Amino acid sequence: MTQFLTLHGTAVSLILELPEGEAPLWRYWGRRLPDGVALQPIRASRPTPSFSLDFDQPLSLFPGLGVGWFGESALLAHRAGRDWTFQATSSAVEQDGQTATMWLTDDVAKIAVAITLNLDSQSDVLTVSTTLTNLGDAILDVQWLAAGVVPLPGDACEVHSFGGRHNDEFVPITDQLTRSTWRRENRRGLTSHACFPGAIVAAAGATYGAQLAWSGNHRQSIEWIDDGRFQWQMGEWLAPGEIWLAAGESITTPEMLATCGIDANAVAQNFHSAIRQRITWPGGKMKPRPVHLNTWEGFYFNHDEAALMELADAGAAVGIERFVLDDGWFAGRNDDTSSLGDWWTDTAKYPNGLRPLAEHVTGLGMEFGLWVEPEMVNPDSALYRAHPDWALATPGRPGITARNQLVLDMAKPEVSDYLFDKIAALLKDLPITYLKWDHNRDLTTAGAQPRYHKQVEAAYALMARLRAAFPHVEIEACAGGGGRIDAGIIRHTHRFWTSDNIDAVSRVSIQRGFLQFMPPEVMGSHIGASPAHATGRSQSMDFRGAVALPGHFGVELDVRKLDERDRTKLAEWIATYKAHRDRMHHGKVWQGDGDDGLLWQAHGDADGILLFVYRVAPQSHRHAPLVRLSMLDPKRRYGIDGIEYGGAWLVQHGLSLPPLKAETSLMIEVTAL
Repeated sequence: MTQFLTLHGTAVSLILELPEGEAPLWRYWGRRLPDGVALQPIRASRPTPSFSLDFDQPLSLFPGLGVGWFGESALLAHRAGRDWTFQATSSAVEQDGQTATMWLTDDVAKIAVAITLNLDSQSDVLTVSTTLTNLGDAILDVQWLAAGVVPLPGDACEVHSFGGRHNDEFVPITDQLTRSTWRRENRRGLTSHACFPGAIVAAAGATYGAQLAWSGNHRQSIEWIDDGRFQWQMGEWLAPGEIWLAAGESITTPEMLATCGIDANAVAQNFHSAIRQRITWPGGKMKPRPVHLNTWEGFYFNHDEAALMELADAGAAVGIERFVLDDGWFAGRNDDTSSLGDWWTDTAKYPNGLRPLAEHVTGLGMEFGLWVEPEMVNPDSALYRAHPDWALATPGRPGITARNQLVLDMAKPEVSDYLFDKIAALLKDLPITYLKWDHNRDLTTAGAQPRYHKQVEAAYALMARLRAAFPHVEIEACAGGGGRIDAGIIRHTHRFWTSDNIDAVSRVSIQRGFLQFMPPEVMGSHIGASPAHATGRSQSMDFRGAVALPGHFGVELDVRKLDERDRTKLAEWIATYKAHRDRMHHGKVWQGDGDDGLLWQAHGDADGILLFVYRVAPQSHRHAPLVRLSMLDPKRRYGIDGIEYGGAWLVQHGLSLPPLKAETSLMIEVTAL
């Protein structure tokens, strides 16, 4: 009798058919099914089509190459041109609650595969990873290993992904799904600005989402298959010769996180729940996210100890809670041409070290944070002059700098030890509770044998080592802004710097893309200067504040130089953030597009929401559009600015809004009565 494995979440189900001696077959992944669905074996329910193999091969959990499956394979590997096919000759299943592990062995190719699936009933997110073991005597050259393979229904029609560049992250891309394969690949060595490792797929009555928990090269593809469905594969992109497994060696993929819901907001909420579970906070629990003051755009490299103390005074006066000293504090660092790797204080700028500034900051009741870029080195640095062999290089190829810097070979133990010792010395000596960890270039010339994979693992390991030694310290992931935002590095960090572009108009779109995959409490969102340094555009303090407010709020300007009106406005926005951050950082998030270019997002639950409405371009309709608040309970009543509304009216008809000029916003509190 054919066995089936079923996992149910709150609103999601998956079903695998377990034929003996084969890889499990995908029968269903999608919105929740009733318990006890009766199924017949798939081969018994469909006849063999003309001009087809006599043995039907439906989509499996791990499709193989060269044995009758003509779609994309989950594995591409060989031993000097041999053993290039894969088909399980035996299989076993182990289930423990919401987790199932599939053990597949190919006795011909001498390969073992273990696929772990966990369907979290709290978030409705399916987490999949694959471990490959070489059972043969010769080296196995692995060219592709899918972290996961999931089915999509035949009515899947559109895929929404995100591209971009530095200062323009999360640019939305919409492609139609057809019989042509859809594929996105990233080969930049880190997550990248250009290709976020995830996507959203629209189908009839359901929306699907997936993202890869990995901070390096990645690939995903969606392929039409012969039964009218699609398969979605996701995994690490591997350079030629990057993964060679000796006899008995194994490799485990990054995790693929996949979910589905009624719409993109449901998918986002599921992802937010899953990401929140991945974060390890100091003390075991997230504290209220403190208001940042980052010095970069206020000072750049022109550090002056007395002026920075004045900035700290001005910041404390408006309610700042964390002061982060950005690039320019270490030995000889007067611009971006030198000194990366020399992680000790510049005594020309700080004659008595950083302690006087740090103690001044903490004496004002603020936390003290510090910028570092451990994975990088300038050719003009004491470190590089002493250890030029520590930089990643490919023999015979010229070293290519970016921002005047090279990349350290993090997989060398001596490099990791050096960086740990230098950063640990700072953390021991100073009251530092926060590191802004930057990564300001793509990877090239990554070794004689490519070391992209090892580079990511070594960066994770260094972060983990520092966090174990200094568990009170939080880490922000930054890579020229949003170049390293992913579900892998969030296990080691607590915040993302979303973009180096703080222009509020640009940030509306960037932050909407971010919130599709990550929760607001890890989204670094600052009030920047006007005109904005990245674009030259000017916006009011109120518009800048309203755009920054729903994330992890901060300030990126010289507060001392604000006039009295803007300083008062800034203090008001900081107080507003403190009053509402608990709701924004623990509730659900909804985003929507109104008519006439109106954009909105809501934070909270059916008991009440904070509604943010943004108008970027001028209004073209005579009357402002309505905003339907479908997240509210139609049976309840709600208060808005002293007026009582029926929930059904707000859900089905919508909330009327006043006219808004371009680059203005509204923040509306909706409270259940």
